[in-house]
Amino acid sequence: MADIDYDMLKNLGISIGILLLFIVFRNLFTKYVFQLILKLSRKTPTDFFEQICLSFERPLGWFFIIFGLYIAMDYFPFMEQQNALFLKFLRSMVIVLITWGLFNLTSPTSGLLISFNQKFNNKIDLILIPFISRIIRVIMIAISISIIGQEFNYDVNGLVAGLGIGGLAIALAAKEAVGNLIGGVVIVTEKPFSIGDWILTPSVEGVVEDINFRSTKVRTFSQALVTVPNATLANEAITNWSRMGKRKIDFHLGLNYKTNKEEITRVVHRIEQLLRTHEEIHPDTIMVAFDHYNESSLDILVYFFTNSTVWAEHVKIKHEINLEIMGILEEEGVEVAFPSRTIYVSPQTNELFETIGSFD
Repeated sequence: MADIDYDMLKNLGISIGILLLFIVFRNLFTKYVFQLILKLSRKTPTDFFEQICLSFERPLGWFFIIFGLYIAMDYFPFMEQQNALFLKFLRSMVIVLITWGLFNLTSPTSGLLISFNQKFNNKIDLILIPFISRIIRVIMIAISISIIGQEFNYDVNGLVAGLGIGGLAIALAAKEAVGNLIGGVVIVTEKPFSIGDWILTPSVEGVVEDINFRSTKVRTFSQALVTVPNATLANEAITNWSRMGKRKIDFHLGLNYKTNKEEITRVVHRIEQLLRTHEEIHPDTIMVAFDHYNESSLDILVYFFTNSTVWAEHVKIKHEINLEIMGILEEEGVEVAFPSRTIYVSPQTNELFETIGSFD
């Protein structure tokens, strides 16, 4: 009896030792062998093998533990290695690990789909890549669940039939989710914007970071992340600033009422010549004209577009133009008007009248 107990403990110790050995071997593999494989994959012409290595790094580590568990069961005294339930569990775990690796490989941020898109001359819009990624992932998970279910002799056809019967009830109970899904499809098909575009809607203004089945994530210029339901976004007016061909600058330049007709004519002519000869100003639409009589100024309309739509460059051009206009006014001896008030005292009645304006 003592010999039998000793043999059982010995086999149990061997079994645990084998499992621990594979755990240690997994750590060594990850630290040295895998890093070597990763370095070699980075020397290939494409990053496809590197993406595979990075995606299957953690699943491969767990595979060593599963394989070690299988070897250790040969010495485990309480269960046979060929136990049917144990083998089904191991096969199911392998399926999970393969699905895990493929799930990582098809991530929108993994770069694999983007690399394929670049290889085919960017025929797929960036807005579609997150949707394609999620669709592939859902299909893979469904297939994996189906295979694991069949492994345990579960009737997958009954599950599918049950989902079909309950589909209508689920759709009625999740009208908002369905509306957001349809809104996402509308955004993807009409493509009013793409990832990385600067958009303005009644709900939000910022840069599009992500589009999924339910919502669109927009990063505002104050670095806040706003999540807008697709159903809301699909029914709103969307201004895509990133697709501007040119960017508008318009303002009124108010001149003092002392300015005479000849001075206004020269100022208008020189500002127009400045805009037409500036290489950063779009030549098609340039308007400089004496627009109207304001309460305390003679207003000149300045209306033009910059070639660049980048906000920083746009502001820099506007700064340069404003300085040039200031120089023109100084050279012409013309003053910019400002709100003023002139007070008149009647010498006969000593009554005080106030006239608003710059009537000097």
